[in-house]
Amino acid sequence: MTSTLRTLTVPLDVDSSSGGLPSFLVRDDVLCWSRRENGLVGFGELARFTATGPDRFLEADIWWRHLVIEADVTDPLEIPGTGPAAFGSFAFSKTSAFESRLILPEIVVGIRDGQSWLTQLTLDDVELTEAGALAALAGWLSPADSELTAAGGSGVGDGKVTLESGSLSEADWKQAVADGVTEIRTGRLEKLVLARDVVAALPDGVNAAQVLRQLASRYRECWTYGVDGLVGATPEMLIQVEGRTAQARVLAGTLDRRDAEGIDGSPMEYAERVLAGSEKQRHEHEIAIQSLTTQLAPFSEAMNAHSEPFILELPNVWHLASDVKAELADIEGHVPTCLALINALHPTAAVCGTPTLVAGELIRELEHMDRGPYAGPVGWLDAAGNGEWGIALRGAIIESPTTVRLYAGCGIVEGSVPEAELAETWAKFRPMLESLGINS
Repeated sequence: MTSTLRTLTVPLDVDSSSGGLPSFLVRDDVLCWSRRENGLVGFGELARFTATGPDRFLEADIWWRHLVIEADVTDPLEIPGTGPAAFGSFAFSKTSAFESRLILPEIVVGIRDGQSWLTQLTLDDVELTEAGALAALAGWLSPADSELTAAGGSGVGDGKVTLESGSLSEADWKQAVADGVTEIRTGRLEKLVLARDVVAALPDGVNAAQVLRQLASRYRECWTYGVDGLVGATPEMLIQVEGRTAQARVLAGTLDRRDAEGIDGSPMEYAERVLAGSEKQRHEHEIAIQSLTTQLAPFSEAMNAHSEPFILELPNVWHLASDVKAELADIEGHVPTCLALINALHPTAAVCGTPTLVAGELIRELEHMDRGPYAGPVGWLDAAGNGEWGIALRGAIIESPTTVRLYAGCGIVEGSVPEAELAETWAKFRPMLESLGINS
């Protein structure tokens, strides 16, 4: 036995007509990061790191660097995601009981810009060969060894599905929003993000692989993620690192697409008028942008962001969105890692509020729940320092074979109206409800 990590990456012939990466989403325990046809999926578990508390990101960073620094890596492709790669999910709050985690899989399949590959990873003395790697992947995809699911279906059967409020009833959550607005009007803070949960009971069982395929198919502009029962499709990129270039997508300002039904003119014109023309929505967006750029600036030697937000069109909602790009600075001989950046950036105003400490205290006081990994960073990283980390939004936790807890939140500012914010949460629940086969 050896404790040295060894990996072999080989090109993989994936027919684009087969559906790209989503075609590999056939197991309920698959690790997933997918957008359009691109991304990574992982099978099995070779090693795992867990942590709680305020140092969870830095502790994970140290664990990962120690694991890969002496790794024996055979990687002829050397593109982001090849070689050693791990999937991760981190708690939103430093006070959360949820264990943040990095998971090193046994097999990784990746697709990027039309190039496909397979990486096999091991900590023992098994010989790594291309034939062996292909055989190992076939084993994970074999109907005899995996929980393959039918191509169609909704992820649920014919049993009676129930949907109940979680930590707070609708009335209590609206009161929490009103209380948050009151606090904002005192001048203690500018913005507060309040979330709520609902619990779906599915007697016929939850088909996680089918949920991921539904999300990947319907929400192609989002990043579909799956890590240890946390599933969803986020439209918000906390940080993407490729070499020395870092990018982020910031969202704040939401409009339910159903609000445009029956209106005169094009839906997009309506969205631009209502979102871009709203002082409340633009103010909320400006707070989110300022939060991210202020925290990213110390790690950057150059940065640019959209001078005006654009309208991001998704199947369920429109968002005000801005993309930020930065060239990372060389700090004491090193470019900051993904996890070091996350440690500085999280939580942003888009998912917490501003000032952060005041907003965080109010969240714990008003939400009456532990968010767990909801609104925390989720994504992947490789040994070269590349990675993609979204914010775990539009998602849910599969708590048992028949129970799913869904989360949604809203940015609260001085002009927020509790009834409108409640309606917005239902619009944000919609991706997960649809993927579970629940009409909303």
